[in-house]
Order: sequence, then C-alpha cells, then structure tokens
Amino acid sequence: MKKGLKVFLGAAIVLSAVACSTTSDEETKNKDAKEKVVETKEDTSVPKEYRNALHKAENYSKMMHMSKQRIYDQLTSEYGEKFDAEAAQYAIDNLNADYNENALKCGENYKKTMHMSKARIYDQLTSENGENDCRASTICH
Repeated sequence: MKKGLKVFLGAAIVLSAVACSTTSDEETKNKDAKEKVVETKEDTSVPKEYRNALHKAENYSKMMHMSKQRIYDQLTSEYGEKFDAEAAQYAIDNLNADYNENALKCGENYKKTMHMSKARIYDQLTSENGENDCRASTICH
C-alpha cells in the first residue's frame, strides 16, 4: 500500500510539474507574441527622436493632463525634455489627445487639491503662467 501511495504521489508531482511548465511555456509564447506586435507597430520611417518626443507627449497628456502649448513647451524646454522644435512639433501634430478632457481633469485636480473657486480655476487654466491653451470654458461655464 505504501509503495502504491508513493507511486501515486510521484506521478501527481510529475504531472503537476509538467502542467506548470506547459502553462509557463504558453504564457511565455503569448508574452513574446504580444511584444512582437508592439515592436512592429512603431513606424521606423519616422526618426527615433520624433517618436521619442511623441511618446513623451503622450505621457504628459495622459498622466498630467497638459494642454497642447504646455506639452510643446515641456518638450522643448531646456529644463524639460530638450527636444528640438521639429521633433516637438511632430509630437504635437501626431498626438491624439482630448484637450477638453485634459482641461476638465486639470480643473478637477485644482479643485480637489488646491480648493480653488471656479473663477480661479478658469484663470489658472487660461493664463499664460497656468495651463495656457486649455479650453477651460467646458469646465467653468
């Protein structure tokens, strides 16, 4: 009986190991396939500097909800990303951003974190020193 139990447990362990390695192999294959799809999406006819500027612009839009002008300024700033004007303009021209949504999220953030009034938020979003180029009218009016 003990020998039969040992054989059964040994077989169960082997089957578990095989199942785990099969799952692991399948997961690896799926991950590799996804990475290949991502790699082939990039347009290599566009200079790497321009693509990098576009990636940065996408991050600024999605994460910080910046306006078009603020993104451009950040990309070209000597204190920011230091991209040349052509790369920054390419990024702005090819960025798929909803600037009204960015202004809304920006305004909501000001309201939550800085407890600003609607008038102050509007001023901040439209001022030269604020978010500049946001379409704050969708938030405040």
